[in-house]
Amino acid sequence: MCGVMGGVLLELGLGWGALVAGLGVGLGLLDRRPLLAALALLGAGLGCGSERLQSGQPDRLAPWVGAQVTLTGDWDGQFLTLRDPPARLALSPRPPQPPGRLEVSGRLVRPEGRTLPGGFDQAAWLRAQGGVFLPTPRTVLVGARVRSSRPEGGVRGWFRRGLAAGLSARNAALMTAVELGDRGDIGRENFAEGYAVRDAFNRAGLAHLMALSGQNVALLTGALIFLLSRLGAPTWLRYGLPLALLVPYLTVLVSVSPSITRAVVMGMAVLAGLWAGRGRPDVPGTLALAALVCLLLFPLWLLDVGFQLSFLAVLALTLSSRLAARLPAGWPHALRLALAATVLAELGTLPVIASTFGQLPLVGLPANLLAEGIMAALVPLGFLAGLLGPLAAPVNLLVAPLASLLLWLAEVFGRAPVLGWGQVGIGGLAAYVLAALAGTLWLLGRVRGRAALGTVLACALLSWLPGTLRPARELVFLDVGQGDATLLRLPGLTMLVDAGGSVGSDYDVGGRRVLPALRALGVRKLDVAVATHADTDHIEGLAAVLRGLPVGELWIGQRKADDPVLAAVLAAAHERGVPVREVRRGDEVEASGVKVTVLWPQGAPWSDEDNANSVALRVTDGGWHAALLGDLPDPVEGRIGVGPLNLLKTAHHGSRFSTDATFLAQTHPKDALISVGARNTYGHPNAAVLERLAAAGVRVWRTDLQGTVRWPLP
Repeated sequence: MCGVMGGVLLELGLGWGALVAGLGVGLGLLDRRPLLAALALLGAGLGCGSERLQSGQPDRLAPWVGAQVTLTGDWDGQFLTLRDPPARLALSPRPPQPPGRLEVSGRLVRPEGRTLPGGFDQAAWLRAQGGVFLPTPRTVLVGARVRSSRPEGGVRGWFRRGLAAGLSARNAALMTAVELGDRGDIGRENFAEGYAVRDAFNRAGLAHLMALSGQNVALLTGALIFLLSRLGAPTWLRYGLPLALLVPYLTVLVSVSPSITRAVVMGMAVLAGLWAGRGRPDVPGTLALAALVCLLLFPLWLLDVGFQLSFLAVLALTLSSRLAARLPAGWPHALRLALAATVLAELGTLPVIASTFGQLPLVGLPANLLAEGIMAALVPLGFLAGLLGPLAAPVNLLVAPLASLLLWLAEVFGRAPVLGWGQVGIGGLAAYVLAALAGTLWLLGRVRGRAALGTVLACALLSWLPGTLRPARELVFLDVGQGDATLLRLPGLTMLVDAGGSVGSDYDVGGRRVLPALRALGVRKLDVAVATHADTDHIEGLAAVLRGLPVGELWIGQRKADDPVLAAVLAAAHERGVPVREVRRGDEVEASGVKVTVLWPQGAPWSDEDNANSVALRVTDGGWHAALLGDLPDPVEGRIGVGPLNLLKTAHHGSRFSTDATFLAQTHPKDALISVGARNTYGHPNAAVLERLAAAGVRVWRTDLQGTVRWPLP
């Protein structure tokens, strides 16, 4: 297994893949098994070859990248699959239509990489969605507009209709996610304004219930084996029928994913052993077999979060019986086993969850213990409803209360606090591995409990110290597309100026981009949030930030009574008990030798235009100065007395109405930062502005080109 992993990593150009492959060879030699060492070398070659086969697939849509096109293909809720030329691609925005035949128009572009701390690396994710025998999506159709659609037919269409028959829209969306892994519909559901269903599941530690996994395979095969046993079926049929149904389940009904593929391979191995009368295979060997199959077919799954979570969870579960044996003997065995499994699954996946999502649920244990009982009945009943198709309404009379109860659990537990976490670095990962090793040795009886506990506490302290001893001092210009979001981090002061927004779209920039970035940076609270002015692309995301993090104070410039976006931000502040302050010229806050001063507005509204009333700030650190000017137009820029600058955050995304030659002559900035969206339709930044900056000898940094820009303070 180490050989295959190392081979994939080497083919990706990651030198430490040699260490992984060498580990497999070394373990074989240390165990005096030269055959194992040879197999590790063979695995490395197979891993290299598998990745080379996938990466060598022709890009059949390359000639049309950058062009406006109209395409017709099969939409599965995630990708559009074309027949001529044979290719798969992503659609942005994702159409609300259910899976089926779509005709869509838009512009083909290359996917973006990660441009934000904790952000989504679309390019890497798309590469991981292809395999040796499955075309890799290499393009995205942006501005996707559906011209015509036809609902999905066949087995999946029949099954999908059964999952919705007689159910409310929210319950049907949940069942589609639980049974088919399609979370498109549930992703559009909200419990309340600013409280999405998917966010509630994440915060409650129940997100895995909406993804196809080993739990589905175990519950479905277990229910079928139980039914066949009750009917007196012979052994060959009791295990042979579930074995025969697993392959069509994976290839016909559900979409291929790491967790479900792993579960199906492991399930087939176990059922084959039972069917042949050889007993159950050992879990580590079966897990290695599943990993081998997955990586040979889909080599880039090795870097996929779903693959990592699935295998880490199962690996941790191999210790369930040992942990259960250490729990009080008076407790029921089933309860001890459930507690042990839940705790170990959460601990086993802890570093991946913390680093990927920037937060750890604190109520995952009770939430999962309650939810597992519901799922034990919900999954088989939902599957039966799917098989019955449009005739499933009677079965869904039983499904509906179970689905509603699961949603209620997610809503209640999702309101509990979560533990914020930054990205896990090499040091943090090493500390986790050492702590996990100590815990494992304790469970195996190799070390005493006190020694294991001391090791775990020491590792926790070591992972906490670096951020405490070296607190950040920086300005972070977050890439939020066409909009603004600037974070000031100081010991004693964390300030967020604007949080982006999406004009004419329901995409939640604050919840989907800004909050994950703040969590990845280790921001657990904000002392001040600033809404510069009532423009969607600046402040819409603040509502999600106010609901997602503790905020000490909200600064605004002008309280515009009739603006719905500002009203939503103020409503979120009121809901969370955040005081609102209308700042004026001369207001300031100071921490760690850095002073933040309000330069504008000075009093009554300067203009009827929102831009002219933007809150403008100057950041001063000794002799170093920066200015954040919102969307101020050039007549106002010259009036507010910015003074000499080292760094200018250009107003209005570099539009032609700001940053004129007179202002540049007054401020003499050395560097300028332009927050602007890639491929925006406003023509930002304006060519004349770029020429003026170049003529003034100013170095320009752009979020559409560099992504998020982190600027350390002196």
